[in-house]
Amino acid sequence: MASYCERCWNILANEMAAVDGATAAPGPAPEPDDVTWIEPPICPDCGALVRMYPTNYDRWVSLAMVELPAKDVPEAFRWRLAKLPPLSPIPTDVVAVRVRGIDPLPGEAVVPAHRMMCVPEWGEP
Repeated sequence: MASYCERCWNILANEMAAVDGATAAPGPAPEPDDVTWIEPPICPDCGALVRMYPTNYDRWVSLAMVELPAKDVPEAFRWRLAKLPPLSPIPTDVVAVRVRGIDPLPGEAVVPAHRMMCVPEWGEP
């Protein structure tokens, strides 16, 4: 397996993020002793709730709150949530993975990227 230097990895990961639409900023890290409820983030364009997940290449993506059948989601917007192995160096247990290679069955559930469902709110006329 190839190993990239930090600069080359960032270039590659940023290119992958641009193609996949994984350009969301990570949410603020809560304090360890903070027990207040954390609300899901809200899309600044449409006001809908979104789910923010790290990708398998260390970038963040905003996903829709619902899963849909693969037949209803265009190929470019299909994501899955995958559990990481327990010995992973990434400090989270779930990452977003773009569905590539083998297409899912038409009825198989996928998580659409929020940008597929985002309809900006228009101001009053």
